[in-house]
Amino acid sequence: MTLKLYFNPQSRATIARWMLDEAGADYEIVPIDFKTRENKSPGFLQVNPAGKLPALVDGQARIYENAAICLYVAEKFPQARLAPSPGSPERGRFLSLMVYSTSQLEPAMGDSLLKIPRPAARGWTDYEEAKDVVERELGFGPYLFGARFSAADVMIGSMFIWQRLFGRHTGRPKLEAYVDRLMARPKCMTMGKA
Repeated sequence: MTLKLYFNPQSRATIARWMLDEAGADYEIVPIDFKTRENKSPGFLQVNPAGKLPALVDGQARIYENAAICLYVAEKFPQARLAPSPGSPERGRFLSLMVYSTSQLEPAMGDSLLKIPRPAARGWTDYEEAKDVVERELGFGPYLFGARFSAADVMIGSMFIWQRLFGRHTGRPKLEAYVDRLMARPKCMTMGKA
């Protein structure tokens, strides 16, 4: 059975598509038209009750949110080696990076791009601190797990790629070199690719 990715090329579903491509998955694109609010239709709300992209269907399984999709795909395609195996010493760090991408990095970046002051009550760090964390986690490796590309690179890296696609940069040579490496990957995410 083929996986189905509900997709619009102008959405975060480009991240899920990148993950599927890196995994070598066979999948079908189900286009979603935002102009007609297809993502709010009763049929789509059964796939993702939040009415947002991305969403992935695998038989009876319904998965939404990029981090969840990346974790699911990494486990479904272990031969792609996009995640440390459960029980391995690196697994905890991997899971932490996956969650960090959406709980800290993405909202901090959003605040920075929109120039929104970050009151402490927001619950996430500021963007400069988030970049410090990613630089420390990157260490000396080309990727977050050294020479091994992983789903964590999809999630963390996609945030910096989005920023660059909107004409902004991190202002950090180490992170810019990381983004260059990610964007040089043949299957890297792109905006507007149907």
